[in-house]
Amino acid sequence: MSTTPAPDFSLPATGGNTVTLSALRGRKLVIYFYPKDNTPGCTNETRDFGSLHATFSAAGCTVFGVSRDSLKSHESFKAKLELPFELISDPEETACEAFGVMKLKNMYGKQSRGIERSTFLIDAEGNIARAWRGVKVPGHAEEVLAAAQAL
Repeated sequence: MSTTPAPDFSLPATGGNTVTLSALRGRKLVIYFYPKDNTPGCTNETRDFGSLHATFSAAGCTVFGVSRDSLKSHESFKAKLELPFELISDPEETACEAFGVMKLKNMYGKQSRGIERSTFLIDAEGNIARAWRGVKVPGHAEEVLAAAQAL
C-alpha cells in the first residue's frame, strides 16, 4: 500500500459543485484524467466508468473525471452520456500538474502539451493506493473497479 498522499485541490465541477479532495477523506475515490470531452477514446472511457458507477458506489468508491475542458463543455458531455458522477473542470491545470499528468505529445508530427490519460485510486486516508498512467481504454474501468473492490 502506498503512503503517498494525494495532492489536494479545490476545483469547480458539474452540477454547481466544487470538489475539494481533502474534504472527501473517509471514502475511496477514483479520479481519472482524460484529454478532451466528446472525443472517441474519452467518450468510451467515460461511458465505461458511467456504466460501472453503481458497482463503484457499492464498493464505497466515488468517481470523478477531470479534464481541461470548461464547465459548459463538461455539462453538455455529462448530459449527453447521462453520467451519474461529476466532471471536474481544470482549465488552469491545477490538478493536472499536481498529479503529474501533463505531457508533451506528438500528434500528426506536431508537439503539443496535453493530458496523459491517467487514473488514480485514492484510499479513505487520502493516499494514492494505485496509479495507472498512459491508460489504454478497453477494460480499464473494470481493472480500476477490481482494485477499488480489493482496497
